[in-house]
Amino acid sequence: MSFTEKPRKSWIEENFSKRECVKFIPSSRDLHRCTPVCQVCQSLIRCCCGRLTGEHSWQESLPPASLHPGPGQDVEEDWSTELHTRASPTNAYGTVDFEDTATRVCRAKYVRVAVDSKPEVLLQLMLREWQMERPKLLLTVQGGSENFILPPKVNQAFSKGLITAALSTGAWILTDGINTGVSKYVGEAVKIFGGHDLRTRNTVGITPWGVIDNNTDLIGRDAFRPYQPLGNPLSKRACLNGFHSHFLLVDDGTLGKHGCQHGLRRKLEKHIQLQKIHPRLNQGVPVVCVVVEGGPAIVSTVLHYVSNVPPVPVFVFEGSGRAADLLAFLHKQTIDRQLDADIEEDFLIRIGDVFGIERAEATHLYTLLLQCIDHRQSVSKTASAAEQLSMTLAWDRADIAQKEVLVYGQHWQVGSLEQAMLDALVMDRVSFVKLLIDNGMTMSRFLTVDRLEELYNTPQGQTHRFLHHLVEDAKQTSLPIGYHLSLIDMGLVIEYLIGGAYRSTYTRKHFRAAYSRMQEKGRWGSSASLSKHRRGLMPTSASLQDLHFFRTAQPYKRKVGGGFFFFFFILSNIFLGDASLLVSFNFNDLFVWAVLQQRQQMALFLWQHSEEALARATVACKLYRSMAVEARQSSMDDNITERFKTYSLEFGQLAVDMLDCAFRQNEQMAMKLLTSEMEAWSHFTCLQMAVSSCHRPFVSHSSTQTLLTDLWTGPLNMRKNSFWKIILSLLLPPAILVLEFKSKAEMCHVPQTHEAMLFGLDSVKSVSATEGTDQPQTCLSWITRLYDFYTAPVVKFWFHTMSYLAFLMLFSFVVLVKMGDQPSVQEWLVIVYILSTAMEKAREVLMSEPRKLRQKLKIWFSEYWNISDFIAILLFLAGLAMRWQADPYRTAGRITYCLDIIFWFVRVLDLLAVNQHAGPYLTMITKMTSNMFFIVVMMAIVLLSFGVSRKAILSPEEEPSWSLARDIVFQPYWMIYGEVYATEIDPCHDGKPCPPASFLTPFLQAVYMFFQYIIMVNILIAFFNNIYFDMASTSNKLWKYNRYRHIMTYQGRPWLPPPLILLSHMAICLRAIYRKFSGDLYLGHEDRKKLHEFEEKCVEAHFHEQSEGLHSSQLNRIRATAERAEEMCMMVGEVSEKVNFIQNSLSELDCQLGQLQDLSALAVDTLALISASDSLHQEEARLAQCRLVTDSRHVLPHSWTLPHRAGTDCDVPNIRRLMAKSCKSTPPSLLKGYTLSSSFQSTDNLYPHYSGINSVSMERNNLMRLAHTIPFTPVSILGEQVSVYSLEEVPSDDPASSSTSSWSSQGQTAVLQPLSSEEGSLDGGLRRGCRMLCTWAEQDVLRPGLVYVVKAFRPEVVRAWQRYFHGSTALQLCLREIQQQRAAQKMMQVFNQVKPDDMHHSPRFLDVSLVLMHSNGQWLTIERNMCGDFRKYNNNTGEEIAPCCSLEEVLLAFSHWTYEYSCRELLVLDIQGVGVELTDPTVIMADDQRYRSEMLFGPDNLGDAAINGFLQKHSCSVCCRRLGLKGQKYTESLKRPDSCESSSEAESTSGEEEQEDDETRM
Repeated sequence: MSFTEKPRKSWIEENFSKRECVKFIPSSRDLHRCTPVCQVCQSLIRCCCGRLTGEHSWQESLPPASLHPGPGQDVEEDWSTELHTRASPTNAYGTVDFEDTATRVCRAKYVRVAVDSKPEVLLQLMLREWQMERPKLLLTVQGGSENFILPPKVNQAFSKGLITAALSTGAWILTDGINTGVSKYVGEAVKIFGGHDLRTRNTVGITPWGVIDNNTDLIGRDAFRPYQPLGNPLSKRACLNGFHSHFLLVDDGTLGKHGCQHGLRRKLEKHIQLQKIHPRLNQGVPVVCVVVEGGPAIVSTVLHYVSNVPPVPVFVFEGSGRAADLLAFLHKQTIDRQLDADIEEDFLIRIGDVFGIERAEATHLYTLLLQCIDHRQSVSKTASAAEQLSMTLAWDRADIAQKEVLVYGQHWQVGSLEQAMLDALVMDRVSFVKLLIDNGMTMSRFLTVDRLEELYNTPQGQTHRFLHHLVEDAKQTSLPIGYHLSLIDMGLVIEYLIGGAYRSTYTRKHFRAAYSRMQEKGRWGSSASLSKHRRGLMPTSASLQDLHFFRTAQPYKRKVGGGFFFFFFILSNIFLGDASLLVSFNFNDLFVWAVLQQRQQMALFLWQHSEEALARATVACKLYRSMAVEARQSSMDDNITERFKTYSLEFGQLAVDMLDCAFRQNEQMAMKLLTSEMEAWSHFTCLQMAVSSCHRPFVSHSSTQTLLTDLWTGPLNMRKNSFWKIILSLLLPPAILVLEFKSKAEMCHVPQTHEAMLFGLDSVKSVSATEGTDQPQTCLSWITRLYDFYTAPVVKFWFHTMSYLAFLMLFSFVVLVKMGDQPSVQEWLVIVYILSTAMEKAREVLMSEPRKLRQKLKIWFSEYWNISDFIAILLFLAGLAMRWQADPYRTAGRITYCLDIIFWFVRVLDLLAVNQHAGPYLTMITKMTSNMFFIVVMMAIVLLSFGVSRKAILSPEEEPSWSLARDIVFQPYWMIYGEVYATEIDPCHDGKPCPPASFLTPFLQAVYMFFQYIIMVNILIAFFNNIYFDMASTSNKLWKYNRYRHIMTYQGRPWLPPPLILLSHMAICLRAIYRKFSGDLYLGHEDRKKLHEFEEKCVEAHFHEQSEGLHSSQLNRIRATAERAEEMCMMVGEVSEKVNFIQNSLSELDCQLGQLQDLSALAVDTLALISASDSLHQEEARLAQCRLVTDSRHVLPHSWTLPHRAGTDCDVPNIRRLMAKSCKSTPPSLLKGYTLSSSFQSTDNLYPHYSGINSVSMERNNLMRLAHTIPFTPVSILGEQVSVYSLEEVPSDDPASSSTSSWSSQGQTAVLQPLSSEEGSLDGGLRRGCRMLCTWAEQDVLRPGLVYVVKAFRPEVVRAWQRYFHGSTALQLCLREIQQQRAAQKMMQVFNQVKPDDMHHSPRFLDVSLVLMHSNGQWLTIERNMCGDFRKYNNNTGEEIAPCCSLEEVLLAFSHWTYEYSCRELLVLDIQGVGVELTDPTVIMADDQRYRSEMLFGPDNLGDAAINGFLQKHSCSVCCRRLGLKGQKYTESLKRPDSCESSSEAESTSGEEEQEDDETRM
């Protein structure tokens, strides 16, 4: 499918549609009592679809003329989607941007679809168009659609568990998508625990189109629509949740009706359940229903899921409320028994109480609940072990597989684990591969030819195409479409990438023959034939060392009825007679597959297993480096090349770390790892592979350099012998006997042959096998000393160097003196030297490891100095051939000699490269020479452009000749070095005729010199300078890397220099005749086994060091601290619960102690009365007691005052209500556990003589207990602590005013808890509001239990007024806001006093206080929350509503009155509130010169503009006239009148003074 814009639009519009109602069917049969129906009433009647008549689209039909049914019309017609809606292409799809999510960008894809859309098309939309990942699990969340409170613990468990399950399994989450109910909690879970990526959220909301608030904003084709999730709280519609990633907006043609999405949601869930969890697995997508809270409809939904085929598991969150709690309770109570009759009755009552339904409906719901529980067995049936393993494999949850699937006693079908391993490898599930290997899976049994080829042919997009390109490059041919890669092809690719003399096992002749035989005959052989081959064809142990690497492949095939047949084929009798070696595929083959498939994590895991870990790391480094080169040459994406380089560096660093770990543990074993042959890797060594991959850090490592030093010095102890002694020994051989040599113990890590170090070249032994390791060096025979001395590479170097210098002196003598007709003795020596050198080069080519001559030459010519030697030898042979001829050929031969000697002198630089100081400089020269090519090309272009034009102008009549080409570049070239040819600048200076336009040449020369000499030469110098500094920093490392080549060169070179090297060649030929094969290996079987054990220990030590470093890192410490903090938090929560339990127990104990105190007090009083009866004053005491009893019958203590009913028991609910009311000023935690007795006896039932004393004593004891419990009860109040400052009325010293307002000297503490803003937004243009619940207050500064409104100025308002208030701007603004409300409150008090008595309404403004938040130091204002219909009567610009009642007339008249009362200086506007309770007024003050420098009232004071607007727009009512306010005066100018009435002046003066006093206090 095309990815352009137009096809995608057309595809969505062609496959998805919307629904529109086309026939109006009234929802109510009782239309109207008017006859006939009036037009107004007809337009207000809604259709069954939820729309009014005007909201319908009448494109194809006419609107109904009347809603009254005519004669013959069916009144009982039912509205349906199929009959009364029309489908048309959808017009709403695209991306929605949720604007209120300021913390991060939250956008979602959406589309409007019809209710009858096909589920397969919806799935195609989500997978292809929306690019959602294929679901591996479907979590459908069901629950309550209305807002409910989820307990914190349940909310935490639901949110974290849901998102963890979704992210770890790649699940989709289906919800209703609205911003209420359980969908809102899902959105909050995604917000807290989900990711930012849209593709990883996969939270799909299936929402009815008709219930979405502002759904018309979403209309548009491929639109980008901003959306505000906060809707109108009074609206019945819902908003979309901003943390869903995709929305399917289901349209059935209705408006404002829920439920149409359920059918489409179930069909989509069923269709997703039928999809494969992975293309390789036959397991369908599991579906799990999650139930949170919910109403009666959720019970039917759960029954549908559990009764489905196959049944859907239902996960119920207990404690979430309503239906979920009922399901959880019934599930636990009916696990192994039925409900008892009494429990069943209580459960039915509980159902009715929870849902508020009648007995019959509760019984029906109970039946549905029992049916849900009856399907518990069908849901609990588990799948087979193989299906469970496939499911966890698709989820990539190895932890679940380890705990639940791969357990002891699990029954497995034959071949199930092998198939699971194959699936895990293809799906790149590293954790599962590790798990299966830990459970006994072996590569020798699992890996077969078919499986290995299936792994290589796994389609993986760009990786598979790149592998095909590598095969094409390796085979030098094009592959057809659908070509099946074979192991032989992979062998060619491996050889192509590693290069050199490497030969893959897959490309060897015996493997090719056996593979062809397998392809022709099919899979043949059986266990009997295998046993036969094993009995007769197994080689002896002595011949195992000479055998090459063979493999046994085990193709697999499913057996009918279960199990697998394992077939074998044997690769044998190729080059080795009838002997055959049966070796299985191992981790190396799988490791190379992971590297070629670019599966880095899998390759890193497989690297740890089996042997030769260091070798595998170097091989991977080489393969990735070569793949990076191929990707760059193929012009592939730069990211691919960089990824290959990163992988190569990762394995390279791994090899260096391994080598470093081994070197620290055992130096000699580490060097053995470098020099041991790897049979599985074409007999290469780790060091050789590292050099071929240009791995400089590996070659520069201390272990490698120590080995190279030992190889360079050979048996000589160079720590005590300088190179002067070596030269002296070469000149005087008897001096060799006084040199010191190394013992065999010191040479044990050096290879015994040189084949492992130089592509299979023969060499001589380094240590005599006949000598013992414990013999002293003085006992070595002089013959052994001579042999060891002359075979040391350092001795070879000096011997060859001295011979080469002698050759150069002879050659120089030959070319400098006159050449005779016959060669002189010196010339003959030169000829013999060069011819013997040519024979040595031929020997190097022929004895190299590759079998084909073409490959041998390719490897040999890859070295620069070999090319130089080849040219020098050819040039000398050409000169020698011409030298034997007569003149002029002899002269030509001599000139050839002269040119040829240049190459032989340059060859001396290679000898200097061995030196540690000269070597880096040669590396710099090589780097500069190779990188200056493009700069030289640019200089040549400039040179030719000037030379051609200059020559053409100065020599217009030149004839064609070769000298013409020379003249073009001759002088311009020397001009580069500063030779300007000043005498030839002016061609006319000697009086010669000037060629036309000759005056241009000086100008052209000036431009040329500027560009060439000033610019290009300086660029070249800067370029060289940059290379020098770059190379200088790494010169030592580069020299160490290049040192390997020089040492290996002299390690395999014969010790005799040319021309004596011919004797060495003869000795090599004789040794080859009598000893065809060099059977000496470096390490025996036991030594190799020890070496592999040592390497495994190094791998374990390496990972141990890594794990220690990982655990000690700072990030992991923080993570561990966070986990411990969570555990401590849970422990603190448990301790808190225990503390609450102890508090309850102590409260009960306190009540019991109180009762005991009451009884003891009663006993004491009784004893006192008994003793008083014996005294003389017994009668007086009795009369006093009767008086007290009479009073106590009518008056109870204030804390127990209750209404009585003629001596009957008190009303216990009223007691509890009155107690709660009397304790409102106490924090709720103080009342916890405070209980009352279930019944109280009236005072008439007590003993009449002691009832008064009993009441007084009980009241005293109760108060004492309450006083004792308050100080010691821990207070755990939810909310934030604030300080409240309020205005207090204090007596005034001024006799004119009774009191003044003053701020409290110290703020009082209160605790406020924020409430959700579901009742509507409180934000205004200047301030933001928030409802808060007072949970505790000091000295009743606020009333606990009441809801307050806290307001704060917007940040932009505060920033705007900072230039006026340089201190606390927010505090100054809050003070002025409180000031203007207090001013309006004062004027309202005066207004209520002066207004006529028949104006019954007495409005009042709320009290406002100042609040300081302790958490952030923010200043706010607080006032009591008003419940009811909030209305606004006018605004601060003077606009007002049309009054429709007496209250509105009074309030509008109040604004008018304030203007006259203040002598037209102040005007109170912005009257708003609920009923007679008003808030947030605006005091408008006329512009005056005295107040321009400061703001006396709030920032919304608009001055004369607001007053002028009010005077123009205000209409006086009856109240204005009754107050004596006249309207014709308002059209006058705003200037203050010259005089006012005395009373008005007095009122104005007093008002101004009061305001000034308030301002002074503030």
